[in-house]
Amino acid sequence: MSKWLFALALVGCLWPREADAQAYPTRPITVVVTAAAGGVSDIVARAIGQRLGDAWGQQVIIENKGGGAHIIGEGAVAAARPDGHTLLVAERSTFVINPHLYSKGKLPYDPDTAFIPITALVGIHHAFITSPSLAANSVADVIAMAKAKPGQVTYGTAGVASGPHVNMVRLENVTSTAFVPVHYRGATPSLNDVVGSHTNMMLISVSSALPSFRSGQVKMLGIGSSQRLPEVSDVPTIAEGGKLPGFTAGTWFGLAVTAGTPPAVVKKISDEVLKILNEPQFRERFLAKQLYESLASSPEAFAAAIKEEKATWAKVIREQNMALAK
Repeated sequence: MSKWLFALALVGCLWPREADAQAYPTRPITVVVTAAAGGVSDIVARAIGQRLGDAWGQQVIIENKGGGAHIIGEGAVAAARPDGHTLLVAERSTFVINPHLYSKGKLPYDPDTAFIPITALVGIHHAFITSPSLAANSVADVIAMAKAKPGQVTYGTAGVASGPHVNMVRLENVTSTAFVPVHYRGATPSLNDVVGSHTNMMLISVSSALPSFRSGQVKMLGIGSSQRLPEVSDVPTIAEGGKLPGFTAGTWFGLAVTAGTPPAVVKKISDEVLKILNEPQFRERFLAKQLYESLASSPEAFAAAIKEEKATWAKVIREQNMALAK
């Protein structure tokens, strides 16, 4: 093949990918959220989705597909056309915990290879809240109650292996306590049942808990941060209130796209989302008000962080014998 023909062939191979990136998006974008409406992943998806729609002149549709340990939403994105028009906003468990819970072939997709990480989005601290009717005024009181009444203290989660579930299992392990989990399709329906005293307690993002706490609908007994938060300085950390030095509780949320999406399209999405997350006005008016920490990162940095955290959680799950799927 002559150099001229080879050059033409090379241009022919590269042109579709470049053209895809230049034209992208060519139709409405669907952002799949693996939890019910109203939780952190949903709130973040809608805020970023609105900005993406404004920037690209395309409608951005948020689809809440909660349940099944996030598998329903994950499966929808894994099976989507790999062209960047279907995105995934999910909690940490999707990326680093579910791969340890399900052996190869147990899922309709491979959690290790089904997605391309784009960026981590936000990190949060969990609040330890209880229904007003629960006769406990500290995390230590709740632990003592569970020890005195085995099988009677219930807690809600945002789904199997979600942050509110995993961190409560960690609490059980470090305190040799057994609570009773009740799994929901997201944090919001779980919160509603704590407010209604259908379940006794839960871990949930501080920002999601604050309205119910300030109106007296729930008690906030602890914060999962290492230090007290200025916004709720009268609430002790879980470590303080539970007499558990060093104990923290929180989680993070990330953005991904279907595996096979052209690299140029991945880069275009990444560049625009990072631009949004790093904008001072967005940080001040949205992230700071929600008590969210920006975790903006490149696809490569996010993929590396996922790999490292997978190894960490594999060790934690094994050593603490976590029965996450109970």
